[in-house]
Amino acid sequence: MHKFLKKIFGGSEPVSKSMALDAIPPWLADHESAVKATLVSSTKEPMNAIRNATAQLQLIVNGISGAEHDPVLHPKLRTIAKNSLPQFVRAMNASLAKELPDDIEEFYTAAAECVKGCINSSHGQGRYLQAIFQEEMKDVRQGIDAIGHGINTINPLLATYRKEMTDIAAARSLCDAIVDLKTDYGKSGEKVGRAHARVVEITARQAEIEKELGTIPDDPRMEEISIHNDALKAITQKRDNAARTYSALSMTASHVLRKAEKIATRQHHPSEIAVLHHAMDLLSNHDIPDMTQMNDSLSAACPVAERMIADAEIVLKNKEERTVFSDTARFRSDISTAASSLRALEAEYLKAEKSLSTHPLVMKRESLEREKTQLAAMLVKENAMLAELDEWCLKTEKRIPDLMEELRKKIEGMMGDNVQFQVIDQTPL
Repeated sequence: MHKFLKKIFGGSEPVSKSMALDAIPPWLADHESAVKATLVSSTKEPMNAIRNATAQLQLIVNGISGAEHDPVLHPKLRTIAKNSLPQFVRAMNASLAKELPDDIEEFYTAAAECVKGCINSSHGQGRYLQAIFQEEMKDVRQGIDAIGHGINTINPLLATYRKEMTDIAAARSLCDAIVDLKTDYGKSGEKVGRAHARVVEITARQAEIEKELGTIPDDPRMEEISIHNDALKAITQKRDNAARTYSALSMTASHVLRKAEKIATRQHHPSEIAVLHHAMDLLSNHDIPDMTQMNDSLSAACPVAERMIADAEIVLKNKEERTVFSDTARFRSDISTAASSLRALEAEYLKAEKSLSTHPLVMKRESLEREKTQLAAMLVKENAMLAELDEWCLKTEKRIPDLMEELRKKIEGMMGDNVQFQVIDQTPL
């Protein structure tokens, strides 16, 4: 029916055109050149008209500046003319003297500024000259109108040009986006392939590690490790017992000496405070102190506490405190023995621990466990990257056709209303 009506009432079928994607950029370049050439050609006449009107208007203004006033003119009007004319001429010449460039967009801006300045001058000082220079001011208005007419002629031509240039830039941007996405899409396949290869490699190595770890329990050297473990456990227990003994002695003494320090502070005995504080520092130190220094410090501090106990300034609360301060010489000997024992056991423990940790089988197991942890982290990273690539590819597979359709419409719009355009995409996605 539509075709039948067209045959009766006229009209033509839309012209079908197509173009390969890689041919669009050079076509856009040619189209851009044609659009620019059209603008230059269509604006040549109004630009010349504006130049001529500007020159003619300048002659009129300069003519007014040299005109003699009517001798019968009222003195008041003559005074007004005398004051306003120079200002008007200067303002008009300032606007008319502005250069009009050859580039159409720069020309348009300069011409618009020129006519705006002339209108302001005409409405400003020029209004006082209407009664004196009626014909001349009429010519000035006509000159301004001629420039304005030229600008109005250029307006739609420049608007069309700018719209077409915007469409060309948008089409170029779409082409670039499509090409970039296609390039990235092709590279994504390579990335996926490499990632899958790394996943296979990691998985294979994980299996090897599990196999190696599985053989360790049956390794004959496990008996050696068992012996080392038993020795380390025994030494650990002895060390912990020695540490508890030393800690109990040091904490009991520290508790009483702290009371003594508070009493010495209240009694303002700085020398006693210093002695007590030094002893408590050594007793509470995380490292085992030098026993000679410890003995000297306790030899000075304990008598201070003993005196306060004897004077009933300190009341011993439990059996442990009474045991320590009933015989401080023995206490110093006991804590020295405990410290020496603890120090020796610490050294023995470190030696046993090193023997165990540096055993070849232990080192192998720990190395395999570290590698296993690292591989697990790498596998998570590779799988996450594969997931991101898959998601990006899915989005790109949908986005490229949308961009192609947008590009098709842009090109179709540039070719004309009676054109149906199709982009031929010869490169596979």
